[in-house]
Amino acid sequence: MLDRYDPRNWPISYEGLIHTLIVLGGALVVAFLVHWIVFAILLRLTRQSSSPIDDVIVVKIRRPMRWLMFGFAISIAAENDALVGNGWDHFAGFLTPALIGWVAFAFVKGVAAGYERQIELEGREVETRGYRTRIAILSRTARVAIIVITISLIMFNIPGVRDIGTTMLASAGLAALAVGAAAQPALKSLIAGLQMALTQPLRIGDLVKVDGQAGRVEEVRMSFVTVRTWDERVLVVPTSRFLDQSFENWSRVSEKLTGPVMLHLDPVAEIEPIRQEFERFVKAHELWDGRNLALLMTEAYPESIELRLSMSAETIGDLWTLRCEVREHMLAWLREHQPDALIRHRLEVEAANQRAMGS
Repeated sequence: MLDRYDPRNWPISYEGLIHTLIVLGGALVVAFLVHWIVFAILLRLTRQSSSPIDDVIVVKIRRPMRWLMFGFAISIAAENDALVGNGWDHFAGFLTPALIGWVAFAFVKGVAAGYERQIELEGREVETRGYRTRIAILSRTARVAIIVITISLIMFNIPGVRDIGTTMLASAGLAALAVGAAAQPALKSLIAGLQMALTQPLRIGDLVKVDGQAGRVEEVRMSFVTVRTWDERVLVVPTSRFLDQSFENWSRVSEKLTGPVMLHLDPVAEIEPIRQEFERFVKAHELWDGRNLALLMTEAYPESIELRLSMSAETIGDLWTLRCEVREHMLAWLREHQPDALIRHRLEVEAANQRAMGS
């Protein structure tokens, strides 16, 4: 029984094992050195370029390319050594598509990250929102496609899965109907995401109002869009919602907007002094951009009138602050200079009781 553990009875000789280790180790060392030299040259070349895209791409693919070169080195060693070849033949069908898919995934991710960094360096926020949204959607679509193709190539190296695939191809009509019915929601989301990237009814960074809630678009994915409101809540809205139903986009073209402040006053109010004070205050305010400024009486009722005080600002945030300060200032000015213009609906109980007792 002990003869089984005698090295002389092993099917692999010491010389063969040493030869295998030398061939495999030498191939891996050469692959590591080649990878190090190539990427050292690439990094030096990318630092000399003005575009940040190539820098990000090289950094992203550096690690997966190292493992791909290791796999290539093992393939070369397998051609020169039978022991390495026997082991590599069992794993090559799985590792090769996985490594190539990893490199492709990292390359797409690097291109997207490089373009986003270039957009940040340019600093034109409104003009670049469309590019950021298009990059985000298309890069995610490409990455999902790479993952699906890679997994499919790996699975088809399994004999059982390959036999199932051959059987499904024989009944392609029925399989197509079944897959189409099962994948209908995913296909709808994919088409909606691509349509969102091409038509761009909204972009990352836009201020939108949907379902009565206003907020900034943070993410645009294939199946949903996230909108962060002013109180830091996150609305998760299906992508198809923005294509099938109407919504408000307050920054589609630019951040410049005109906003109103509504005042409901008593009909005895003197409009011209109110207009003069409103224009004086807004013209002296640092947030007013000088485009629009007007006071109009938009409604007149027997017991009240409605004044619309409209003004403009460079950004939506500046307009919100300006409207709040105008509203606060005008109410304080009215209390001081035209108190009768403020509508009062109060029940003076004591005065009414005295009048009733006197009568």
